[in-house]
Parts: sequence; C-alpha cells; structure tokens
Amino acid sequence: MSSITFSHVGKRFNDTEVVRDINLEVADGELMVFVGPSGCGKSTMLRMVAGLEDISSGDLLIDGVRVNDLGPSERGAAMVFQSYALYPHMTVAENMGFGLRMTGSRKSEIAAQVQAAAETLQITHLLDRYPKQLSGGQRQRVAIGRAIVRRPKVFLFDEPLSNLDASLRVQLRIELAKLHQQLKTTMIYVTHDQTEAMTLGNRIAVFNQGRIEQLGTPAELYQRPTNRFVAEFLGSPKINMIPYRWDVHLESMVIGDDIHLDPALVQIDRLTLAQGNTLGVRPEHLHLGASESAFQGVVEFLEYLGDTTLVYVKVRNLDFSLRIKVNHPHEGLHVGQRVGVECERGQGLVF
Repeated sequence: MSSITFSHVGKRFNDTEVVRDINLEVADGELMVFVGPSGCGKSTMLRMVAGLEDISSGDLLIDGVRVNDLGPSERGAAMVFQSYALYPHMTVAENMGFGLRMTGSRKSEIAAQVQAAAETLQITHLLDRYPKQLSGGQRQRVAIGRAIVRRPKVFLFDEPLSNLDASLRVQLRIELAKLHQQLKTTMIYVTHDQTEAMTLGNRIAVFNQGRIEQLGTPAELYQRPTNRFVAEFLGSPKINMIPYRWDVHLESMVIGDDIHLDPALVQIDRLTLAQGNTLGVRPEHLHLGASESAFQGVVEFLEYLGDTTLVYVKVRNLDFSLRIKVNHPHEGLHVGQRVGVECERGQGLVF
C-alpha cells in the first residue's frame, strides 16, 4: 500500500494546458475517485501516475518517492483500462499471468497468484477460456485479475465499467467496492459517471478544465458544493437552479417579476442572499403543495421511475421547468394539471 502525492503537477500538450497546478494527497489505502466531464484532465492525471504520460511540471510521489523519471514498470502501479486490453490468443490464465512472466517469476508462483486472484473475482471456471468466449463483464474481471496478480502498490482504474450495460455496471461497482475493502490497496478510479463516483469513493475530486473544483467526501460534495459546477454535476436528477434578485427594501428574494420568497425558507443569512443571484434546490427538496404555495405552475411532464416519479412543473416567469422528485407513483397527477410547489426549509443553496 502507498500514498500518492501530487505537488504542483501540470501537463501540457504543445500549447494546450490540460492539467493545471494540481496539489492533492491520496492517502494510503484510500479509494479516490476522479470525476468530471470529458476532456477535464482526469484520465491524463491517471496516466501520469502510471508513467504513460510525462509530467510537464511539478512532482509526483508514490510512497514518498519522486517517480517523475521512473518508467511504468518501476512505479508499482497496475492499470485497468476501459477497453480490457486482453491478448486474444491467450487464455484467461495466460492473460492474468502475463505480467508476472515478463518479470521472470516462477511458473508455480504465477499459477498460485492467478488461482488466488481468480477465486477472489469468482472466475476460476473461466481460466481455460479465450477472451472471445467471454462476456464484457467477464473480460473486465479478467483485466482486474491481471492487475491483482502483480500485487501493485497502487491500482488505477480508467472508466473500467463504461462499456457495460447498466445492470452489470451496478453489479461490478459493488464488487469493486468489496475488492477494495478486501485488498486495502490504494486505488484511483476515473469516471465521468457521477453515480459511480458517489457510490465508490472514500473521497471525490471533481475536475473541470484541468483543475480540481472541489475535493471531499460524497456527502460533503452533494450537500455543500462550493460552486455551481459541482452542484450541477453531482446529483441525479440535476439540481434546480433558480435565478433571483435581492430586494433590499423588503429583504426578500424576488423570482421573476412578482414571486417573493421569505429568506427564512432557505435559512441562509441575509448577507449571503444579498451577494448571490441563484437559488439551488435539489429535486427531492421540492414538494407538491397547495395552490397558495410560493410557486404555482402546470405539470408539463411526468417521468415514472418505479419507486419514484419525477414531475416537471412549468412555473410562470421561469424559462425552464422545475424538477420535483416524488417518492411514490402519484397516480392522481396528469399533464396540464395546476399545482403548487413548496421548498423544504433549510435545503436551499445560494450561488
């Protein structure tokens, strides 16, 4: 197990700066998730740890040792790719043991390591098969097993589940979390899927345009985002962002032309409200209420999700529909129905 330290790490491709002055400490045994939109620099960060990309500036330390000038094989890191990257002419056992063969390990040691990893991943019955005989989920387990047999200091996962269907992603996500608990090895997991990030990470680093927007636990990022980007990127369905202006005389939030919200509703001090211009409210913190509620609107669309219903309500003076998450089917609702919308006290975020 090893810690990973990024000290003012940057990366340039010609004149394009893709990673900008990153300072970050990944603790020994931690599962850190890098999340962000495509092109934000998270995969480049991973490849710099693996030694597959040079570092343009700053220092990268693994277990306190500067590794900028070390080759990939000298860093003690094992990487699992999105594309599996299995050799088609080798069996599962041969694929898993390939790295150990390249380092000159004895056949008996390779066989023992492969068997142990296969038992951990429940793929012992696949050891004699070839990649073309495996499903996508089985191939990804083999790719993970190939990393495990090397007993690395650090595991690096680059969107390993993005090629799988939704139900299989959920299953392997749980297995990866259990694997981390079992191995207690430092892991960095890169994804653009915020659900994966929220369910897997001990801590999450949210990337945007080569910078870390916020670092924290899933709960911290979801409940106390530091800016609009983090608030809008994390959470499904997306947070409602409601523009407002602060009325100094009435000391109230004005939405549109004539919707006044009592500051007590969001339980945020008046100075903060006066400095902001957008109220963020998660869909689960909005509720359908009486017609005299602060917001009145018309049901524009109903999205039935089984245990919940997502209700889209068009409110006068807003150029978008409010998203409201209802924790039951709400069979009495219909498109075109007039409803009131109420905000749960103390659940607003100001930007």
